[in-house]
Parts: sequence; C-alpha cells; structure tokens
Amino acid sequence: MKVIRKQNNAKDCIVCGINNPYGIHANFYEMEDQSCCAIFEYRFEHQSYPERVHGGMICAMIDETVGRAIWCLEPNVYGCTLKISIEYHKGVPYNQKLLCIGKIDKRDKITFHGHAEIKMLDGTMLARGEALYMRLPASIISPDAVANGEKVAADVYVPDDVKEIDIR
Repeated sequence: MKVIRKQNNAKDCIVCGINNPYGIHANFYEMEDQSCCAIFEYRFEHQSYPERVHGGMICAMIDETVGRAIWCLEPNVYGCTLKISIEYHKGVPYNQKLLCIGKIDKRDKITFHGHAEIKMLDGTMLARGEALYMRLPASIISPDAVANGEKVAADVYVPDDVKEIDIR
C-alpha cells in the first residue's frame, strides 16, 4: 500500500522517541486508505518472559498507533487515552521487524475511537486493541511544556525512503 506521508518522531517518547535509549524508535506512516502504519522492532530490553515482549510495551504501541491515526484525518488534533482494550493472540517476538496498523472508527467533537493490530511481516496477527481518546489541546495535555515554549507534538523529522508498505 502506498505511503502518503511519514509522520514526525518525538525526542523522548517511549514509542517513537529518537533520543530515548530504552524506546522502540518506531516510524509512523500515513497510508492511502487513511490508516496509520508503524514499522518497528522491539528489543531485548522490552521483554517480559524470555523471547517475549512485555504486554505493556505491546499496549503502548497500539495506543500510540491509534492516537496517531487521527492525524491521518485531522493533523492538528491531540488526544489522551480514556480507555484501551488489548487482545494478545500470540507471543510477540523481539529483534524482528513488525507492523502496527491503526485506523479511526468514530469521531465527534469531544472524542475519537480507533483500533490497531500488531502483525508480523507475513501478516500473522499477534495482538490487537481498540481505544477511546478525549480531544485535548496541547496546553492541557502538557501545560508546563507549552508554557516553556516546548513542542508537545512529534516534531523531529527522520527521513527515510519508505514509499510502500506491504500490509497483509
């Protein structure tokens, strides 16, 4: 599927932060079907049981992907998670490229709702979830950062040459 736009990364986020030494360092893309797709790889530091990624890290990836999927439709909207539900279908490996694909299902003036799936490159579904977010301005989400002139949104562009992603 064709990539429409690569989204920016943040500096310190556990999911996309380029400066976070323990982060996943995921890259997110807006796709032609208005979904958001992350390409990422968990590392040894993200494990729970040997050879399995911790469920909290899986939840964080699904949360971030759905939260970013709203930017495919409304690029200036921020939100905070009100409710999230995760289904774990198979053990999620680390040191292996994975995809997380998210899409918005419903949106109104106050909230938005979406779903996401973590898949192996061959299309095997490992986990999926759905989440509800409250729309909030950046000044409410992180008032001290805004007051200090810091950016709240992902504001670091990391170039790459990804033009298409095989989403099975």
